[in-house]
Order: sequence, then C-alpha cells, then structure tokens
Amino acid sequence: MGLIAMIVVGLIAGLVASWLMKAKTGMLVDLILGIVGSVVGGWVASLITGLDLVTGVNLTSIIVSIIGAVIVIAIYRLIKRGR
Repeated sequence: MGLIAMIVVGLIAGLVASWLMKAKTGMLVDLILGIVGSVVGGWVASLITGLDLVTGVNLTSIIVSIIGAVIVIAIYRLIKRGR
C-alpha cells in the first residue's frame, strides 16, 4: 500500500476506532494509532486468512485497519494504566 493510502486509511481507522473505544486522544494520536492499527490488522488478517487484506483505500482495508486500531488502542490503554 502506498504512503498516501496508508495515511488515509490509518486516519479513518484511527478516528473510527477512537470513537468506538471512546478514547480521548487528539488527531495526531488517532493518526498514529490508526497507522499502527493498519499494520497490526493486516498482519493478524494475513495470519488468519493467508491473504493480504490491506491493499489500498477500500472497505476491506478500512475494516481490517479499524479492527487493528481497536487492538492497538486496547494495548495502549493497558500500557498507560500500568504507569
């Protein structure tokens, strides 16, 4: 996936995931968590299905990225709570 597509999908995934998880983070943190979530979601999906489901700006990529971003936000909260 190209850099621009990754940023767009990551931003969408980060915003939706932070809304779903009721995270009180800023736009920059949403973008970073969304991009990391895209990578994590794509990795988990490729382990489960054996296919690369994060391929560009499409619905499948966005859904996989949102799931990954939710996972990343949950881990972020666990780490933040531990401090």
